[in-house]
Amino acid sequence: MYREFSKWLIIMTAVLGMTSAANSADPEKFRVYFGTYSGQLSKGIYVSTFDATTGQLSPPELATEVKNASFVAIHPTRKYLYAVSEIADFEGKKQGGVSAFTIDPASGRLKLLNQQSSGGGGPCHLVTDAQGKNVLVANYGGGSVSVLPILADGKLAPSSSTIQHRGSSVDKQRQEGPHAHSINLDAANKFAFAADLGLDKVLIYRFDGGKGLLTANDPPAGIVSPGSGPRHFAFHPTGKYAFVNNEMTSTVTSFAYDPAKGSLTEIHTLSTIPEPTPGNSTAETVVHPSGEYVYVSNRGHNSLAMYQCDAATGRLTSIGNQSTGGKTPRNFNIDPTGRYVLAANQDTNNVVVLKVDLATGKLSPTGTTIEVGTPVCVRFVSLQ
Repeated sequence: MYREFSKWLIIMTAVLGMTSAANSADPEKFRVYFGTYSGQLSKGIYVSTFDATTGQLSPPELATEVKNASFVAIHPTRKYLYAVSEIADFEGKKQGGVSAFTIDPASGRLKLLNQQSSGGGGPCHLVTDAQGKNVLVANYGGGSVSVLPILADGKLAPSSSTIQHRGSSVDKQRQEGPHAHSINLDAANKFAFAADLGLDKVLIYRFDGGKGLLTANDPPAGIVSPGSGPRHFAFHPTGKYAFVNNEMTSTVTSFAYDPAKGSLTEIHTLSTIPEPTPGNSTAETVVHPSGEYVYVSNRGHNSLAMYQCDAATGRLTSIGNQSTGGKTPRNFNIDPTGRYVLAANQDTNNVVVLKVDLATGKLSPTGTTIEVGTPVCVRFVSLQ
């Protein structure tokens, strides 16, 4: 019953959205920000406009120059954008940086407010909390997580809480120590989840948004198989389940989530590729807004693994793989209407638009592609 209602709801939302757009002088549009690695083809963060009625994506424009802004996050008010600087020498110390920007509402361009230390080396992922009071950042190189309070004017204060991860796992080359690869919050803003590739754990912290404080939870972590290398994590919209892709084994693990305890219990783990692919590794996990489908990117196989999610059990069933139309899909995202996927191919410097079949969850090419130098993050901002 839930599946049929959910499917009906997302289809009707899409239809009504298209009808409304057709009767309006201004079609439904979104601003899209692309975080990138700096190089010959990229100088920082880029911005495009996405039309959800047609699936068209405008040529990108440079929103601001910033070094290695590999991941960005949008403030809940849509007034500010925060970006990591994935470096290891911020202000002469072995740490990375986090930058705060104001978003120009007319052009989408970004103006620097200030920068703070990320609290560790090589920051690679960040989020804002639900109240817009804090930025939480994961430091891959330093193996730590930090909280940076957001001031009234959007600027960042120095870290109010930093936790250094400890330990290692079975792969002596890649798991010789901790490597925090992402950090996420649950819907209640009470628990934070840090997927650590080096520890084979999704570490769980209690989060006090008022104080900007992280403290260890009991139980302290969700566990994956040794040598898996958990990377990016996402919740099901019901809040009952969560999913993490495991970079080193090309798998995805489904967890049951207890929001009272903050605990994660493994349901099962599936491959993200149909056959062994030397050199493949996973990157991003995204759940469709309907909760019907889960997608994971494969770098090497250069595809998105597609799954149907059973709302009653949290179990995933593979529905195939779809090429991303380029090499090394580091990141991708689903537009807010649920009708399209934008896949960022890091090594072919392009972003490809795929269409979502709302009845089956399968993806297909639209023929729309834009050039963006080394794109590694995709974030939408509503223009309404």
